[in-house]
Amino acid sequence: MADSPPPPPIEPEQPNEPVHTLAHVDQYLQIAQESGASDIHLGVNSQPIWRRNGILEPIWLQADFLTAAETEALAMGFLNEGQKALLMDRGDVDFAYANPIGRFRASVVRQRIGIDIVFRIISTKLRTMDELGLPESLKLLTQYHNGLVLVTGSVGSGKSTTLAALVEEVNRARKDHIITLEDPIEYIIESKGCHVTQREVHSHTKSFGAALRAALREDPDVIMVGEMRDLETIQLAITASETGHLVMGTLHTGNASRTLDRVLDVFPVDQREQIRTMVSESLRGIVSQQLVPRKDGRGRVLALEVLTNTPAVGNLIREAKTYMLPGVIQVGKKQGMMLMDNSLAELYDAGLISQEEALARAEQKTLMKQHFAS
Repeated sequence: MADSPPPPPIEPEQPNEPVHTLAHVDQYLQIAQESGASDIHLGVNSQPIWRRNGILEPIWLQADFLTAAETEALAMGFLNEGQKALLMDRGDVDFAYANPIGRFRASVVRQRIGIDIVFRIISTKLRTMDELGLPESLKLLTQYHNGLVLVTGSVGSGKSTTLAALVEEVNRARKDHIITLEDPIEYIIESKGCHVTQREVHSHTKSFGAALRAALREDPDVIMVGEMRDLETIQLAITASETGHLVMGTLHTGNASRTLDRVLDVFPVDQREQIRTMVSESLRGIVSQQLVPRKDGRGRVLALEVLTNTPAVGNLIREAKTYMLPGVIQVGKKQGMMLMDNSLAELYDAGLISQEEALARAEQKTLMKQHFAS
């Protein structure tokens, strides 16, 4: 999966003329969406900034610096009365924002010198696994009728895009009931072979935990959890995966072994042995990913680590030896497994990423250096 090449930056008609503050946040969002940016930052004493290809930079080098009065006016121009009250009372508000040009995650916060606004641009085009270039072996994870599938990575690594593609594969190939629980809803998934129910945390339900409890009474076959961030959500997801449901979720972890450690560590010590046994039996696979800037500067390319559950994997989970999982992944290529370092090495060998990027992101840097020298 690679980002499409971005268009050139939008510059003012007269490069030496300053770009003045725009009247409404929608104008900044349109510029960001048309230019392939993933995020927009409108902060006090800063030029308008966007993140493109993972890099944070000014939209225009000649832009005026935003004042506290200007960022407050921009915020008040798109917040509703309830959101304004929450901002004044709590100091921050996060929500899904939609306008005629698209859908966005919005975060508005009060800080030391004023109000800052950050938007994440949500891609509305749902792409299939084939369109993303995901390995064919990952389609096996969508064919289970129970168990736990986790997609992990840092913020902005494309987890939601991959997870939506997995759900869409189920939607196209099966005749089941899919429930998605997200904060906010990112991709609109139209019912195809499956009946799809999409719920948004804070809009349609109070929390992921509350939505998961309700989902179990709604005759689901597949449950997609946008983020497994706390004990209650993880516990309910594991329970659901054991009781005849295929549960797909995301975590902010970098590889398979850290993902399992995170899942297990949220539980009290006296419960971990039982949870290890449950996870060893219910886990179907873990996909860890990161988006790496291309060597030619034209977007980013996907690096993947894939773990599928085998008897050897299940045994290591039960015995609390997750630190040995990289060795199992290394020899599990026939089962569709791949280490992140091997994926990075393949991208480097193909000329897609630089040596510096491959080395910076590698777990075993000495082995990566040896690969460069070979």
